[in-house]
Amino acid sequence: MALVLDTGPLLAALDAADRDHEACSDLITGAAEDLIVPGLVLAELDYWCVRRLSVDAWFSFLDDGLNGAYRVEAPTLADLRRCRVLQNKYRSLGLGVVDASVIALVERLGERKVATLDQRHFRAVRPAHVEGLDLVP
Repeated sequence: MALVLDTGPLLAALDAADRDHEACSDLITGAAEDLIVPGLVLAELDYWCVRRLSVDAWFSFLDDGLNGAYRVEAPTLADLRRCRVLQNKYRSLGLGVVDASVIALVERLGERKVATLDQRHFRAVRPAHVEGLDLVP
């Protein structure tokens, strides 16, 4: 079993001033599951760390990943095809490629648990493999 991580909880865990910091930090540090970071989440997290925190916050996260704290999953061509389908289907919701890639990854892995602060998108999207996702924290 694995916990797929969206950008929001990772950023909140890195930012002590974030209102969700404690919940997200506890979730990530206390997880019994493998922690999986979708490849496109890395790009988004880098952007927000540098913009909102510092490049050192990004380096701290990256160092943790390089030391095995997270497993990074690059999107496959099949994942990107699925992103295209999801983004078109949920066009009115404004579903972006990063969120679509999280959905495509949980479908590919057969997982149902996602760490996200984005209730709007992840509650609305219906994955192909389960009725709905289990969202934490």
